[in-house]
Amino acid sequence: MEWVEGMNAAVNYMEEHILEEPDLIELGKRAGCSAHHFQRIFTYIGGITLTEYLRKRRMSLAAVDLKDEHAKVIDVALKYGYDSPTAFARAFQMIHGISPSQVKDGGVSLKAFPPIVFQMTVSGTQEMNYRIEKRDAIRVVGKKIPLKPTLEENFRITPKFWSDCARDGTIEELAGMMDTPIYGLMGVSTCNEKDEWEYYIAVASTKETNDYEALVVPQSTWAVFYEEGPVIKMQELETRIVTQWLPTSGYEYANAPEIERYLNPDLENAKYEIWLPIVRKEEVL
Repeated sequence: MEWVEGMNAAVNYMEEHILEEPDLIELGKRAGCSAHHFQRIFTYIGGITLTEYLRKRRMSLAAVDLKDEHAKVIDVALKYGYDSPTAFARAFQMIHGISPSQVKDGGVSLKAFPPIVFQMTVSGTQEMNYRIEKRDAIRVVGKKIPLKPTLEENFRITPKFWSDCARDGTIEELAGMMDTPIYGLMGVSTCNEKDEWEYYIAVASTKETNDYEALVVPQSTWAVFYEEGPVIKMQELETRIVTQWLPTSGYEYANAPEIERYLNPDLENAKYEIWLPIVRKEEVL
């Protein structure tokens, strides 16, 4: 139940600082994981991105404030971080379907979004193929891009990065540099507390090159999940790992890079693996 308590502690912290920009590092600490992992767990289990959740919570609270006959729209807008009534009205209408001034008039229907509460409800009707293995450090070479602080932004930029690398010949060139197990193209995310947040399209290789960046993925224990099917469904596998496997596995996220491994080039009938760095729970106490 530790992860449930941690996630709820993070939600409570957000409520206490609801008018501030979210401190992702602090939220991760309270949930017992990195800032990146916190966002992913929140999104996959909560069914809503952190950004969208905060937007709805703030607009829910703003609606309550607007019911006060003495409250001015401009003051409520400033309270919730909007520099102009126009921007606030646009955001408010997206959530409630009406303008802030209509709330002042009264007799309108509003939407309430109470704080999210995480509970231990784990179900699994679909099997997952996985193995636990220990690996020495893995040297990879590839092309990288910086990642953004929010999960939504990264969901947009990484597919474009793959498309760009396929178009400019990077993927074909990297494929020719593979000379070390693990074979296959990889997506490597360094979204942990030790490294800069970066994403590599890479291969395991001992070759030296001035054209690509080298990264040494440290020695780790991995939970490796295998799946076949359209690559676009990889996020569904990630969701099942986070919501079904991880809570009852006896493991937690390790503070190390993560790997996506692609075993064939067919996007519609792909064979791929997700390599999750893990550590036993008793080892992090």
